[in-house]
Amino acid sequence: MSFYQIITVPAPVLREKASPVDKVDDALRQQMDRMLETMYDAPGIGLAANQVNLLNRVLVMDVAHRDPESEKTPVCMANPQIIWQSEEPSVMEEGCLSLPDQFAEVQRPAKVKVRYLDYYGKEAELEAEGLASHCVQHEIDHLNGVLFVDYLSKLKRDMMIRRVKKIIKDHEVL
Repeated sequence: MSFYQIITVPAPVLREKASPVDKVDDALRQQMDRMLETMYDAPGIGLAANQVNLLNRVLVMDVAHRDPESEKTPVCMANPQIIWQSEEPSVMEEGCLSLPDQFAEVQRPAKVKVRYLDYYGKEAELEAEGLASHCVQHEIDHLNGVLFVDYLSKLKRDMMIRRVKKIIKDHEVL
């Protein structure tokens, strides 16, 4: 299976809102599988369709993948929607495959409940806290055209985007 190319800022697709999927079929499962392989190869713990230049509401994640010793526990979501969030905040350092080598602390609700269609098209719910909560919220933000740097000051956000542009430009020269 071939990997998708991960899109980086300032690509406009990262700022677009993804469209809901009608159903989970073989083609969508193939997209989910390919997104998972791309995410694992990157390596990352989450990936949204926008990040691979697709504008459908699909995300994949595997927070256990952060530890190479653990087994893969992938979660595939179509049309994810946060249906509940705690008032309690959580601050965690986040990064993003679309903003390579950039990290910042982001505050989000500590716990969320997400409703979605799973890999087989069945309605499912996920209650998440800690890293899983941050990850699923981060990926749903992508599907809405929002990046983690949007939670930062304009100065920090602009600085990170400039750094990514420089990294990409320097990489193209090699």
